[in-house]
Amino acid sequence: PHYDERTRRVLVIGTMIALGQWDEFRLHVRAALAEGGFTEVDIKEIILQQAIYCGVPAANHAFKEAAEIITELAKAK
Repeated sequence: PHYDERTRRVLVIGTMIALGQWDEFRLHVRAALAEGGFTEVDIKEIILQQAIYCGVPAANHAFKEAAEIITELAKAK
């Protein structure tokens, strides 16, 4: 109960990158953008932070996945 919803989302998105759980990553990025008050810049910053600890290949894949979601959400508007 200590962490707010935003902090929990950041932690979950970062963890999904670390674990390579791309289906869950997409689900949480979509929720963060659509209903969590996150911006594209917020998602970018999470991925950049994870690149240091999870590796550049994981971050590159995360950027690809996030870009697809961002495009999809933009088309739905």
